[in-house]
Amino acid sequence: MTDVEIEKENAAIAKAYKELLKISYRILSEDDKKLIRSAFDIAVDAHKDQRRKSGEAYVFHPIAVAKIVAAEIGLDATSIAAALLHDVVEDTSYSLDDIEQMFGETVAKIVDGLTKISSLKKDMDISLQAENFRKMLLTLNDDVRVIIIKIADRLHNMQTLEHMREDKQVKIASETLYIYAPLAHRIGLYNIKTELEDLGLKYTQPEVYNDILTKMKESKEEQDAYIKEFNNELKSSLDKEGLNYDIKGRPKSIFSIRRKMAKQGVSFEEVYDKFAVRIIYKSDLENEKFLAWKIYSIVTDHFRPNPTRLRDWISSPKTTGYEALHITVMGPKGRWVEVQIRSERMNEIAEKGYAAHYKYKEGNEAEDNLDAWINKLQEALENPDMNAVDFVEEFKLNLYSKEIFVFTPKGDLKSLPKGSTPLDFAFSIHTEVGMKTRGAKVNGKLVPLSHELKSGDQVDILTAENAKPNSNWLDYATTARARSKIKSSLNEEKKIIAEDGKEILRRKLKQLKITVNETVINELVNHFKLSTSLDLFYRIAIGSIDNTMLKEFAASRSNALMTFIKSKIRKPTTSPDIDKDEIIAKYDMLVFGKEEERLNYKLANCCNPIPGDSVFGFVTINEGIKVHKNNCPNALSLQSNYAYRIMPAKWIDSSQQEFTAVIKMTGIDNLGLVNDITKLISDSMHVNMKNVSFDTDGGTFSGKITVVVKNNNEVKKLMDRLKKINGIDKVSRV
Repeated sequence: MTDVEIEKENAAIAKAYKELLKISYRILSEDDKKLIRSAFDIAVDAHKDQRRKSGEAYVFHPIAVAKIVAAEIGLDATSIAAALLHDVVEDTSYSLDDIEQMFGETVAKIVDGLTKISSLKKDMDISLQAENFRKMLLTLNDDVRVIIIKIADRLHNMQTLEHMREDKQVKIASETLYIYAPLAHRIGLYNIKTELEDLGLKYTQPEVYNDILTKMKESKEEQDAYIKEFNNELKSSLDKEGLNYDIKGRPKSIFSIRRKMAKQGVSFEEVYDKFAVRIIYKSDLENEKFLAWKIYSIVTDHFRPNPTRLRDWISSPKTTGYEALHITVMGPKGRWVEVQIRSERMNEIAEKGYAAHYKYKEGNEAEDNLDAWINKLQEALENPDMNAVDFVEEFKLNLYSKEIFVFTPKGDLKSLPKGSTPLDFAFSIHTEVGMKTRGAKVNGKLVPLSHELKSGDQVDILTAENAKPNSNWLDYATTARARSKIKSSLNEEKKIIAEDGKEILRRKLKQLKITVNETVINELVNHFKLSTSLDLFYRIAIGSIDNTMLKEFAASRSNALMTFIKSKIRKPTTSPDIDKDEIIAKYDMLVFGKEEERLNYKLANCCNPIPGDSVFGFVTINEGIKVHKNNCPNALSLQSNYAYRIMPAKWIDSSQQEFTAVIKMTGIDNLGLVNDITKLISDSMHVNMKNVSFDTDGGTFSGKITVVVKNNNEVKKLMDRLKKINGIDKVSRV
C-alpha cells in the first residue's frame, strides 16, 4: 500500500471510531469513553497486519460489531469494549491476562467466552452444531453478553458474506438460520433476527430470495396505497379522540413470506398478510394501556376483527419484554390485515430488546437496570430446574430443526429426530443393538417399541441373542438408518426362504409341462402382479401361491402371450421396443463434484428428487451418498452441521430413467372431473399413473396422483395441463 492509501485508511478508521461514539444508544460518561478509546487503540494495534477477505483492514470488523452492540442492541460501554476486542486473543499476540490487566475482569471474561465459541467450531470431532452450542451455553453462560456480542459478530459476517467462497457462504448461512436467528429471537432482538433470517435465505436459496424480493418491490406501490386507504378510514375517529399517533405499514420479512409459502403451499400472490399495519402512539406510562385498548376499540369499530387472532402482550409481556396488542381485522378490499398497536416506548423495546427500557436512565440506575435485564435473560437461558436436555429444547424454542435429546442409561446424550421410537434409538447406538432388540424401558418403565420418545427420556434397550427384526418393525421405526437396516435384514431372510421357493416352483411347473426360464418367470411375476422374482419365489415357499393358482396361470398363458404379441404389433414403429434393463445398466444418472464423477448413490426419501431438480449429494456414514433437493426440509441442518460431507451434484442425462412424483390438486367438485383428470393423464405421453386418490367434501374436491415420469419437465407440463381443467383451482407437487 502507498503512503496515501495508508493515510486514507487511517482516516477511515478514525471516522468509524467517532461514529461509534456518536451512534451509541446509551448516554456514555467520560469514563465510558476512556474505556472504549483504550479498547479501540488495542484493537487497532493488535489487528494492524490483518486484512479481511474483501481486502479492507481487519479492524473495521470489530468496529462494525461494536457499532451493532452500541446502536442496534443498546448495550453498555463494557460490552462495546468487549466487542472491539472480541477477536484479539484468538488472532493476535495479546493474551487473556493482558486484557484482564488493562480492562478488568468483566471484559476479560466476555472476551474469553467469545474466544471459546470460536475455537469450539473448529473442533470437527463434535459434528453437531446444536451440541456445540448446548455445551457453549451451559459452560460460558457466566455472562449473557457473550451470546449477544456473538450474535452481533454473526450479523456483520452475514452482511459481508459476498466476499466468501460459495460453499462457505452456504455453511455459514445455514448455521445462521439454524442457531443464531432463533437465538436472537429468544433474546428479543427482533430486528436483528429478521435481518439474519433474510440474509440466511439470500445465501441458502438465492433464486427464491431474489424472486420474492423483486415481487415485493413490484407490490410496494400497491401496499402504500392500501395503507393510505386504511389510514384514511381511521383518521377522523383517532383524531377526534385527540390521539398523537402514526400509522405505518411494515412489510413482512422475505424469510417469513417464504416460510408461509412453503408451510401453506401457496404462491407469493396468495400470501394474504405480506405486511402488517402498525399504529404507534405517544403516551405517558400511566395512560399507555388505556390508550392501547382505546385504539383497539376504534379499529374494531371500523373493521371486523378475527376473534381467534387477538394477542394481548400488554397485560402480560413476553419474556423478552415485548409489549403490544396484535389484532387481525378484515381491512379494505376484503383482505385480512394484522394490526399492531404499540406506544413509542413499546416500539423501541420491540426493535431494540430490553435495553430500550433503560435508554434515558442515568448513572447507577441504568447500570442496575441493565444488570437486571442481563439476569433476566440469564434465567431464560439457564433455568436451574431444567436438565440439560430440556434446556436445549427450551433454548431451541424456535429452532427450525425438529429434534429431541434423550439419554442413554449411562447418561450420555443422543440427538434424534422428533417422532423417534426406542427402535430408532437402538439403531442409532449400534446396528447390532438394533437387530437384537427385544424390548425397551423408558425412564425405568417397559414401553412398546412404537412408543414416541420425548426430550429428556432415559432409554434402555433390552436385547436377546435370538431376537431378530420382523416386518412390524417397519411400522415402528421412523429414522432412515433404522428402516434401511431393518429392510436389508428382512430381505436377507426373504432371500434364504426364496431359494427354497425357486426349487419348489421348478418342480411344480415341470408337472404342468412348463420349463422354467427367464421369460416364464417374468410372465409369472406379471400374472401375480408382483414386482420382482424374489417376491414370486418367496410366496411360493410360504405357500401363498398354491397349485391351483399355478394351474390357472398355465391355462391363461397362451392367451396372455397372444395379447402380448398383438400389443407389440400395434405399437407405432417410431417407438422401438426398449430393453429397460439395458438402459438402466448404461444410464449415467448423476455426476458429483468438480470432477463430475459417477458414483453410487441413493435418492433421499425426505424430498424424493427427480431429474432436473437442483440437488446436492450428502455422504452418510452407513448408506453411501444420499441425494437431496436443494430446498429439502433437511437441507439447512445438513449444510450447517456437516458442510464437509456435502458434494455438489448435477443431472447429466435424464432421458431414460423413470421416477415417481406426487401431484396434489384442489378445486370445486364437478360432474366428470375425475374422469377428465384420469383421461388427461393417460393421454399424456410417457406418463403412467401408479396411485390415485380423490376426495370430495361439501362441494370441494382434493386429489393426489402418483405418476411415473422421466424428469421434472414432464411433471411441469402435466401440471400446466391439469390447471386448465375446468373446476381445478390449484395444482402442486408434493
